[in-house]
Amino acid sequence: MQLVIHRGTKEVGGSCVELISSQTRIIIDLGLPLVDKQGEPFDSKVLKGRVIEDLIGEKILPDVKGLYSNGERGIDAIFLSHSHQDHYGLLGYIHPDIPVYMSQGAKMLIEISNLFIPVKVNLPNVIVLEKWQPVEIGDFVVKPYLVDHSAPDARAFLVKSKSTGKRLFYSGDFRGHGRKKVVLDNLISHPVKHVDCLVMEGTMLGRDDTGYENEEAVEARMTEIFGLKENMAFVFCSSQNIDRLVSVYRAAKRTQQTLVIDLYTAYILDSLKVISGKLPQYWWEDIKVIYFQHHAEVLANSGLKNFLYRCKSAKIEKEEVNRNKKNIMMVAKYNYDFRRLLRYLDDLAGAVAIYSMWEGYLERSNLREALKQKGIELELVHTSGHATERDLKRLEEAFKPKCLVPIHTFQPQEYVSLFHNVHMLNDGEELVI
Repeated sequence: MQLVIHRGTKEVGGSCVELISSQTRIIIDLGLPLVDKQGEPFDSKVLKGRVIEDLIGEKILPDVKGLYSNGERGIDAIFLSHSHQDHYGLLGYIHPDIPVYMSQGAKMLIEISNLFIPVKVNLPNVIVLEKWQPVEIGDFVVKPYLVDHSAPDARAFLVKSKSTGKRLFYSGDFRGHGRKKVVLDNLISHPVKHVDCLVMEGTMLGRDDTGYENEEAVEARMTEIFGLKENMAFVFCSSQNIDRLVSVYRAAKRTQQTLVIDLYTAYILDSLKVISGKLPQYWWEDIKVIYFQHHAEVLANSGLKNFLYRCKSAKIEKEEVNRNKKNIMMVAKYNYDFRRLLRYLDDLAGAVAIYSMWEGYLERSNLREALKQKGIELELVHTSGHATERDLKRLEEAFKPKCLVPIHTFQPQEYVSLFHNVHMLNDGEELVI
């Protein structure tokens, strides 16, 4: 078995891994970079109107023969670990005959993202993976494992070569402190045996861990803040971070607040009820939905007018939000719709705001200043979607791999002092397992 990490050996984001055995070739993940050559945030606008050859030449697309739609197919299958764009955002360039395997949750979220965001990834050949059910692709047997991550329904993969018996485990993005932390505990209690190579993420290595210990701690702090507030509350978080939305809802319910969500968030929660029947939903009595024009137009133009009609029973107008501010907690995004709403709302003295995403995004915006102009202080209440150093060590010690390869990290050199049998690669370098 040969392993080639085309991108990800020394950066977070843009992951692309190739495995080769007995003329079978598979790819795991094909994501948008998070940073450009200068280390600045990657601007997806550079993709617009560009041809595949140019994007390969500029190293935006990994140079993988037989992967793209401009040539003959040479890849047998692609496996997607989860629905974050730094893992799937370049799939729109692949050869249309290549099957793409992913979880039901990942498929749904990509389809929803295609409706609402500029970077479209329309895939004609998607096959839904069942948890822990192996798939045979030529010489490979690929077994998906459910993992705890901020993206719902995320997967790790065990890949075995039938001809050589070699076994590689790709961790994908994972953690051990979310609402599905038992998944990692079970994997460590019953580890995969005889792992020849563990390809393991290390996003949090080298970062200051200033966040909260786990999702329960996030929920507890939100509950404290909501219980003491004297006016409206805003929580800035991703609508695709389902664990966080559950924390927000539970904190609002404990403090007898009405939770206000937008149509985009409502549609995500409604779609994902097929994989979890316990997710908060727009028809619950303590949830209201605010309509923003862009969201309503997208849904209407996508043949989803029925969903708009169903949400009408939970619709809340901005006038009602303004009247009942003291009893409202709103999930917000710092965008045009929020800025317009903020200008409309009066008397926000005593209002509070929580930022519940990676702090790096906050530092790139002027959200804190915009809120301060309204007299609103912002507090960071967040826990990472990625494994701590402790949980990385737990996984490595349980698996005891013959070889450990860093991926999805800006600090690959730290692996050497933390783990055993580390083999650091460069992007594009081949490792024979």
